[in-house]
Amino acid sequence: MIFLAKARFLSLFLVFHYVVEFCIGGDVITASEYIQDPGSITSSGGLYRMGFFSPNGSANRYVGIWYNNVPRYSVLWVANRKNPILDSSGVMTISGDGNLVVMNGKRELVWSSNVSNSVTNAKAQLLDSGNLVLLKQSSNSSANDAENLWESFQHMTDSFLEKMKLSTNSRTNEKQALTSWKSPSDPSIGSFSASLDPRNIPELFIWNGSSLYWRSGPWNGNIFTGVPEMQSVYSNGFAEASYMSYLLLKSNGDLVQPYWDQSSSSWGIVWSSRLSDCDVYGQCGPFGICNAKKSPICSCLKGFEPKNFEEWSRGNWSSGCIRKSLLQCNGTTNGSSTAGKKDGFLKLEIMKVPSSGIFFSTLEEDCPGNCSMNCSCVAYAYDSGVGCVFWIGELIDLQKFSIGGTTLYVRLAHSELEKKGHLREIIATTVIIGTLVVIIIIWFARRKAKKQVKQSMEKHLSSGEAPSVVMLGENLSRVEFQEFVKYKIEELAAATGNFCEANKLGRGGFGPVYKGRLPNGQEIAIKRLSRASGQGQQEFMNEMEVICKVQHRNLVRLLGCCAEGDEKMLIYEFMPNKSLDTFIFDPLKQVHLDWRTRFNIVDGICRGLLYLHRDSRLRIIHRDLKASNILLDKELNPKISDFGMARIFGGNENQANTRRVVGTYGYMAPEYAMEGRFSEKSDVFSFGILLLEIVSGRRNTSFHYEDQCLSLLGLAWKLWNEEDVLALVDPTMPATPFEVQLSRCINVGLLCTQERAKDRPSISTVISMINSEIVDLPRPKQPAFTARKITQDTDSSGQSQKTCSANDVTLTVLQGR
Repeated sequence: MIFLAKARFLSLFLVFHYVVEFCIGGDVITASEYIQDPGSITSSGGLYRMGFFSPNGSANRYVGIWYNNVPRYSVLWVANRKNPILDSSGVMTISGDGNLVVMNGKRELVWSSNVSNSVTNAKAQLLDSGNLVLLKQSSNSSANDAENLWESFQHMTDSFLEKMKLSTNSRTNEKQALTSWKSPSDPSIGSFSASLDPRNIPELFIWNGSSLYWRSGPWNGNIFTGVPEMQSVYSNGFAEASYMSYLLLKSNGDLVQPYWDQSSSSWGIVWSSRLSDCDVYGQCGPFGICNAKKSPICSCLKGFEPKNFEEWSRGNWSSGCIRKSLLQCNGTTNGSSTAGKKDGFLKLEIMKVPSSGIFFSTLEEDCPGNCSMNCSCVAYAYDSGVGCVFWIGELIDLQKFSIGGTTLYVRLAHSELEKKGHLREIIATTVIIGTLVVIIIIWFARRKAKKQVKQSMEKHLSSGEAPSVVMLGENLSRVEFQEFVKYKIEELAAATGNFCEANKLGRGGFGPVYKGRLPNGQEIAIKRLSRASGQGQQEFMNEMEVICKVQHRNLVRLLGCCAEGDEKMLIYEFMPNKSLDTFIFDPLKQVHLDWRTRFNIVDGICRGLLYLHRDSRLRIIHRDLKASNILLDKELNPKISDFGMARIFGGNENQANTRRVVGTYGYMAPEYAMEGRFSEKSDVFSFGILLLEIVSGRRNTSFHYEDQCLSLLGLAWKLWNEEDVLALVDPTMPATPFEVQLSRCINVGLLCTQERAKDRPSISTVISMINSEIVDLPRPKQPAFTARKITQDTDSSGQSQKTCSANDVTLTVLQGR
């Protein structure tokens, strides 16, 4: 695929149901060979088709172009988008003056190519590029001699194909632009448009009316620097002739790239312009930096502070940040000893550079000096494909990337840079003193802990009874080891390359997790207790006890442990596909999870929970069920993991209270998060959230719906009440022919997340519901946590803005009042 004749492109698709067609054959329209609804023509290579269609949810008729022989097709171009035909009487033909026209049954003009020069021998042809051209036929009837009068590629709608060109006349400021549909069922012009800004270096902008909504960063000859994913996407080799992919500007303003996967006969998504709130232009205001991996996502640059602390604390970052200290060019530092010292530059790596840069074809080594000598220059950057870039005034739309990006140098007062040196001295002194203090404290704490453990064990043994609800691991001496190996530290060090970073799979509250390979070739996963984790010590004890007492195909299998001195490790079977969240929340991996695979995962999680709650010899409440704690084996079968937070129920206990609330916000049941009460129904609530995430492909904890500040659960409830639950389904996953099963699963997800625990079904009932053993499902009641806090701010133009706050925090200890 080629974008601006130099690079491949990115996009998503819209699906329409259409009436049965009658194709007139060929690829040409003349005055005598016309298209009558529902007729169509096909390009000579058979890749594209043009004819009449109706969008999903609408009876209006339009003339459009779409990919031929694709079961779920996307309309790429619409002729009469402003003026639909209300019945199936439409005709597309060549008029008497040589224009290509669409007329209704009353012979009224609905659309025209509007070529001013009248011709008598015109014809329209659909090319294999997807371009519809109006040609003036020459007298010798040679196709090569035909004059091009008009073409659809010069009159784009919402889709950008391989051989299209976005251009802007810098003298007249006339732009070719993509314009979104008003809605998925209305092709008329919507609020969003996408066009190039030709100033200095080309840059792609998406506009919401007259307001900038998204920017790509400058073009460096290979990629747009603000789209770091382009490099990896382009390396996949998308240039085959059979490859169907295009850019689509959706009605919500997202620019996306769908592609047709021939092997699975389905559409997939390669890329989307909006992966997080950081992709919205100016999310953090002037001199604010956005990082999607942090919470909150906005922070001020070093040397800056929030302009409005009150609004900033509420999650409204639009006012941005201001300098703490004036630059030398703009005044002194209030008579301090640093007055008169030269400004310096703060280095920021892997960045999306701000908007409105000024470009110079200067050598890289000349950039810093040229910016320093210009008091108006507040930042600079260098890119080999662009040159040196300066910024004057406010820095807006700064974003921290995880890959790619540009190194940006921001001008700071000497006093702000000097603090770094003083801070190092303070830190060094503090570390030395602190280390000595910590060593002393740890020595006393260990002595005290050993004494308390001994007293606790003596108390339980003397009483002859265990409490009705036992915190797993309080008495490790009762653990029964079955097929359990004790490994030596040397074996595990050899298996992991001495626990090198290259073999590190991740990290949790327990500590780091490493991949290893035993001498017999078996791959293992090793959870190593962090010495600095007090929480991990307790989790280690919990996990050993519970895993040794349960065994099920949908629970992760413990192979052994290592406990030598301060080193404590648990050894598990290795899961090559890691955790569920790495699949369903990754736009590039989502396409590999069709509904059959997802349903198998859902069913497996249910079976694992049923075993924990009812079928094992113990009754176990997991308390931290979420996507990252569901591991996937090589066949994508689910395995519930991480039992460090689990609780065993004894006797006939159905629920218990705790002052130590542990788990993850967004997955915790309301009675547990607010009151510390937990039961089987707490796990059912977490499963309900997880089920909605699997169906939708969206995180509950970081998702919000348009400007309504709804969580994923809130959106599901809204769509349920509107009887449009299938709108929740992951767009990367074909819903046909699973609509009934998908609707049933969304219904079950809402039943599991009802606010009152007694209204939620048991996990055994859930299994019957999703497998259609219970035919008629009850209507769910209002779920918990459907909305987020909304703050409002009025900007200088008087426009009201809304800001949502989304939290994703794992709790370790929360003491009840």
